[in-house]
Parts: sequence; structure tokens; C-alpha cells
Amino acid sequence: MTKKASTTGNLWLAEELWQLDAIQFGDFTLGRTAVNSPVYINVRRVISNPKVLNRCARIIRQELETLLSMRNPHVHPFTLVCGVPFGGLHVSTAFSLDSNTPMIYIHPPAMDKSDVIEGAYVRGQTCLIIDDLITGGGSILETASTLNDAGLVVRDAVTLIDRQEGGREALKAAGINLISILTLEQIANYLMSAGHIEEQWYRRTMDYLERTGQR
Repeated sequence: MTKKASTTGNLWLAEELWQLDAIQFGDFTLGRTAVNSPVYINVRRVISNPKVLNRCARIIRQELETLLSMRNPHVHPFTLVCGVPFGGLHVSTAFSLDSNTPMIYIHPPAMDKSDVIEGAYVRGQTCLIIDDLITGGGSILETASTLNDAGLVVRDAVTLIDRQEGGREALKAAGINLISILTLEQIANYLMSAGHIEEQWYRRTMDYLERTGQR
């Protein structure tokens, strides 16, 4: 029987992702960073639930407002937001509408227009990058590089899920601060406490994070 668990803080997102069948357990290789991962998270499924997508945008806005209001702000002011294709585009669009912040985006690397920035901007503007999930940080770093080449300033990035596989450290080395709504460890802890997954999958996830050195 599934146990009831509290969804305080941002853990509601873990529950919604579970209900959207966006979290799977097995043996997955996700690009160059996540090899033999016991868990796969497809955050793009939030587009199937407009209320969840809207709440994600609101949570990001509230998180940023809190960080900006601190005596020593943990995020820099920005006047633009840039979504990372494709998952980050949906989240950044929702955030742009919720916060009334102008948005731009870059075409995916595989396309001929991979260096073309869509949207209006001026050199010197500070741009916040938004993605749905970060693993090794490569997509955000590529986006930041293109924005920098166009004269834009990137100091912070936001992601809904941090898989804790070196992305935060890679961004920090490039001078970019990462704000995440949930981590893979938090999601695994919630799913276990809610009775959604068997202990073996929880243990395998924790062991995986130990091996990757992110726990």
C-alpha cells in the first residue's frame, strides 16, 4: 500500500513528476555523463499538465525573489531570460509569462542556426538561463558561451532538477551560479518515503550518487 508523505517545500514537484510517469527506474545511459544510471527523469512531461508547468514558473519566480531580497543576494539582477532547447524552453516561456520578463533562446546545436539568438536584446544585458534538468552542465555552458559571444552577461542559471552529476561544479568553474528546485537525492528520498518505489531502487540511486561523488 502506498503511504502518504508530506509534500512540503518543493517536494510537490517530485510527486507531480511521479504522477506524470516522468520518473523511471532501470538501467539508463544518458549522454556522456550519466552512465548506467538507475533512474531517468523526463521533466519535459510537465507540459502535459499546464497547472504543474505554471506552478513551476511561480516557484522559480518566488525562489529568485527570495534570493534577490537577501542582504547578501545569492542571485544577480537580470533583465532577460534564456531557455535551453528543448526542455528549458517550456519552463522559461512559462516563467517569462509569469514574471513578465523578456525571453530569448538559441537554436539547438544540431541546427544550422545554432549560433542565432531569437528575440530582442542589447549588448551588456544580464541574462538568466533556465533549463529543466542539469546533468553535467554542458547544455547550459554552451548556451552561456553563445550568449557571452553576443555581448550578454550570464551570472546565474536555474534548473528544476539537479541530477548531482557534476553540473553545479562545472558551472561554478565557469563563474555561473546554479539555483535548483530539487536534487536527485531529494526526489529519491521522497519517492521512498511516499512508498512509490521499493528500497532496492532507493539504495541503487544512493549508491549511484556515491559513485559519482555527488552525495
